[in-house]
Amino acid sequence: MKPERILLIGAGGHAQVIADTLMAMQTTGAEIEIVGFLDDDPALQGQMLMGLPILGPLAVWRQIAHDALIVAIGHNATRARLHRAFRAAGARFFTARHPQAVIAPGVSLGEGTVVMAGVVVNTGSIIGEGVILNTGCTVDHHNRIGAFAHIAPGAHLAGEVSVGEGALIGVGAAVIPQQRIGSWAVVGAGGVVVREVPPETTVVGIPARPFAAREET
Repeated sequence: MKPERILLIGAGGHAQVIADTLMAMQTTGAEIEIVGFLDDDPALQGQMLMGLPILGPLAVWRQIAHDALIVAIGHNATRARLHRAFRAAGARFFTARHPQAVIAPGVSLGEGTVVMAGVVVNTGSIIGEGVILNTGCTVDHHNRIGAFAHIAPGAHLAGEVSVGEGALIGVGAAVIPQQRIGSWAVVGAGGVVVREVPPETTVVGIPARPFAAREET
């Protein structure tokens, strides 16, 4: 049986962490081959990164032999746009799961989602497509994480939390049980969410409150 060939869309720092996750999967017996990266930065094309080639711009993806893609872009809106465009064009997506992540039986992981080292996802949780569960974050029981959300390193979600599409839970943030984070909302680094966060709202602090930028005088 031939290994599944994975092509990474993007060649930035986040893409390199995903490549490392895939390499860790290989060491534990996953039958996958990392084909390389695609990136629209002309300065990167033709170079090697982590021993893998940067094969050209995104537009050549059909010309590169592969079985599945991961859109390896950290920015949520950009990742969502590219993921949807590739899906509409008929692409398949690979879901990467670091062997040092702990994921309860029965947890649902959407297509193209990436689960980094040290992540814990507990029973009954449903994770949408194109989600980033970043290094060392925890997702307790019966969470619902919408498509293209990003749970940043060291963030912690208590039980029965709902995170909307495209939302960002910042580094080291925490959400108490049964709270809702609206679509495309942002919880700032270290914030503690104790009440619902409306869609497209940025909250910061302890407890987390809507962020108001200071006017310059």
